[in-house]
Amino acid sequence: MTASAPPPASVLTVIPCLNEAAHIAALIEHLLADPANTRIVVADGGSTDGTRDIVRRLIAGEPRVTMLDNPDRIQSAGINRAVARFGSEATWLARIDAHALYPDRYVTRLTVTAEAEGVDAVVVRMETRAASGFARGVAAAQNSRLGTGGAAHRGAAVAGLVDHGHHALMRIAAFRAAGGYCETMPCNEDAELDLRLSALGHRIWLAPDLPVTYFPRGTAHALARQYWRYGAGRATTMRRHSRKLKLRQALPLVIAPACVAALAAPLYPALALPAAGWALLCQGWGLGLALRQRRADVALAGSAAMIMHFAWSAGYWKQEIAARVSRGRSVPAPVLPFAAS
Repeated sequence: MTASAPPPASVLTVIPCLNEAAHIAALIEHLLADPANTRIVVADGGSTDGTRDIVRRLIAGEPRVTMLDNPDRIQSAGINRAVARFGSEATWLARIDAHALYPDRYVTRLTVTAEAEGVDAVVVRMETRAASGFARGVAAAQNSRLGTGGAAHRGAAVAGLVDHGHHALMRIAAFRAAGGYCETMPCNEDAELDLRLSALGHRIWLAPDLPVTYFPRGTAHALARQYWRYGAGRATTMRRHSRKLKLRQALPLVIAPACVAALAAPLYPALALPAAGWALLCQGWGLGLALRQRRADVALAGSAAMIMHFAWSAGYWKQEIAARVSRGRSVPAPVLPFAAS
């Protein structure tokens, strides 16, 4: 079966979004060019920048496009609402992020891959892109092993079965059977769902030939906030499922404690060594990337990586310590909209 073959089944394509007026029209037009998108649902969290007006204009001329209110304002809830309302119309669920770029006939190629491999979900590789400045440094960090730890869906990914990746396509029956996305998890809801899918015996396939282009945060504050939430979300997932972190995930955990210990360096200078070594590694890595790519702003990858590591570590520890102190009461109970089977 080739990538140009017709889609084997209908697809419910969901775009959770909030204030994406600059991108939503081009994204929907791109998706409409792919016949696999039998219904495109924009799950809007209450946009105030004109996004809703743009979508309404598109709806007027295209019956495949629908807008759905998402009062919870988080992606997991918006996708769940779309599946609850329209899921019976389709075989597959495609998850599309509003602030990203996608290959041509993306959803058709996803469904062809899923059918050819006999799997229940397809995940894809992410490539981060930015034009210049701090965002360019963030992109360089996120595209490198320093920033991702060698995650399967980053860098030189290889096709095959995986336990997690960037969500792209899922069989709606499998999504429902697993309970859907947990609505008390604004972050890491994808990895948490993958654990439930795998526990039920559903297989997840990584398709590296269908990369999604992601645009990173452009300020240090926004990046830190993003990774703080990522760390807290990962801690919730690990505790909820009684799992241990992989080595590449566990390594950043030492960063926040090492930085705190360094505060006592005026009394015990040796306590500064772990944090200093980490900082030198990051900055040296960023400089090396800049030299290889011949871009001065890529050197900011070192600082971006330090922000990512520290914020992720601090967010994880904050959530884990709160859970231990409260004996688990601080961990939000799972809210699954579909009866897990």
